[in-house]
Amino acid sequence: MATIEECRVALEKLSDNMQAADGDVRAAASLDRSVSCHITDLDVTFVGRMTGGRTEIDDTRQGPPATKAQIRLAMTGDDLVSLVDGGLNFAKAWGSGRVKLEAGLLDLFRLRKLL
Repeated sequence: MATIEECRVALEKLSDNMQAADGDVRAAASLDRSVSCHITDLDVTFVGRMTGGRTEIDDTRQGPPATKAQIRLAMTGDDLVSLVDGGLNFAKAWGSGRVKLEAGLLDLFRLRKLL
């Protein structure tokens, strides 16, 4: 089982990957939205903001998200680490329910370019 620190490192790596992207992926990553990532097996939520092509994590809280972020992810810590390392395909994980992504319809259309 991934630790809180391993999850934080994975989110930082994801943010770095988004900032280094080009073209349509870069445009999709440049949304300005509040984000949360609930790590279900650790019952911890990372809260932050996606802006300027990066996701900055501002806080780590016990339990599910206290407020509804504009972009919400939920998954196990191992799945987060595997997604970022390339071992787990996001679209397949989302389709099977291993990863939950909730956002407004327009944001979902833009975020699909990141998949």
